[in-house]
Amino acid sequence: MSHPYRTYVQDLARVQDTARALPLGAFTSPVPVHPGTDAPLVMVFSPHPDDESIVGALPLRLLREAGQRVLVVAVTQGSNAARQAARLEEMRGACAFLGFDLVTTQEHGLAGINPKGRQDAPEAWAKAVAIIANLLSTHRPKTVCFPHLGDANSTHQGTHLLVVDALRSLGPDFKCRVVETEFWAPMEKPNLMIESTVEDVADLVAAITFHKGEVARNPYHLHLPAWMGDNVRRGGELVGGQGGAAPDFHFATLYGLRIWNGAELLPAEPETRILSAEADLTSLFA
Repeated sequence: MSHPYRTYVQDLARVQDTARALPLGAFTSPVPVHPGTDAPLVMVFSPHPDDESIVGALPLRLLREAGQRVLVVAVTQGSNAARQAARLEEMRGACAFLGFDLVTTQEHGLAGINPKGRQDAPEAWAKAVAIIANLLSTHRPKTVCFPHLGDANSTHQGTHLLVVDALRSLGPDFKCRVVETEFWAPMEKPNLMIESTVEDVADLVAAITFHKGEVARNPYHLHLPAWMGDNVRRGGELVGGQGGAAPDFHFATLYGLRIWNGAELLPAEPETRILSAEADLTSLFA
């Protein structure tokens, strides 16, 4: 005799198989938002084209609910030189769909953004740090998002080191809020769980499909909802505390909220560590 969970898992597999036939990219923005030029700025450092959408749950909510501007920095355009121009155009489409602004670092993006490049090519690294520092100094973001140091992809790790080196180069007067992101490996101690609505998750999935060349070889956009569902499981205890009940969320993203005090990253202790879809984000991100 079968049991009801077989049907449940079969339904999940069937829906995912059906979704493989859905169109990729070329969608119009579902919720146009046009923050003023004086709105608080969230700057997202995207190691590769597509990372801006994968970890974009919090920036998307800050845009849509708090009227904050989101500026994505295309740190690299991938390592495949033949695809770099196309990947940038795909990224432009994804950002436009979500309502994010986009800036580049240099033609074809930065190269050697990994721990080895930092160690072995100090002159090239210093030039990359100067480019990032100039972007930070020019735009003066209140919130800066980039991967945590243990995110198990060398370019993600390099992006962390690059942005921290750039922040350090700006001196003691430059201060901001830092949000560390995760994808390839979980943070050991995330301190923030952000719920997303079904509509926001659907829009993030749709944004990833603008990266057609990538999802054509690996339809990872279809796994984003499952990843965000697993974040609820992990976050219930990692953010809420061991032994605590998981919140009644379908989808969430985990982040590490820190403070850059002009010299180093300091831990933050948010009063509210689990923010539902109805929560006022300006309580933490004014």
